[in-house]
Amino acid sequence: MRDKERKQNQSEYCWQDTHFSKEEFDSLNNMFQLLTKNNMHARAHKLDRTQFRDVLHSIFHMTDDIIMDRVLRAFDKDSDSYVNQSEWVFGMSVFLKGTLEERMEFCFQVYDLNTDGFISREEMFHLLKNCLIKQPSEEDPEEGTKELIELTLKKMDLDHDSRLSFMDFSTSVKEEPLLLETFGPCLPPPAVIDEFFEVDLPKYVKEGANS
Repeated sequence: MRDKERKQNQSEYCWQDTHFSKEEFDSLNNMFQLLTKNNMHARAHKLDRTQFRDVLHSIFHMTDDIIMDRVLRAFDKDSDSYVNQSEWVFGMSVFLKGTLEERMEFCFQVYDLNTDGFISREEMFHLLKNCLIKQPSEEDPEEGTKELIELTLKKMDLDHDSRLSFMDFSTSVKEEPLLLETFGPCLPPPAVIDEFFEVDLPKYVKEGANS
């Protein structure tokens, strides 16, 4: 029964719908099945928050709690707090090989903490407050964060409403691509992506073949 359900799940999408090759697509599906093979009941065929965050941390070297939870939300299209197999494949397609437009939408969704369509000053503060290295002479470390927010708004807030819309964000990133992850790293760097395809993913394929 479980194998039948898995096949039905896989039949809803195909590798041509992603940025992956057929081999990469199959390998990612195999990886997902290995990650979820012991999950039961509501977690059957799904990654829960702990499992997904473990992948982000151990494979993609992400450490920020807020960012990792928001990446989960970006993958979790049906908002059930789990990542199912199709969400895994399509999410990874953007996460690892997305177009600029897809990556801009992904990052904006991560940074829009309350999902109201804007990145507010408060959201910027929550995202940036742990990014700056505190200097011994600083009496109020929050001031450095607030100054960074003001500089960011001056550069990216094109309609001057003290918050960033997707139009503000995408226009700024197209003009200066380094601004894509301006509120924290939520996509893996190229070297980590290469390592995933060359080292990590083959490990799961080999493990699946031996199980």
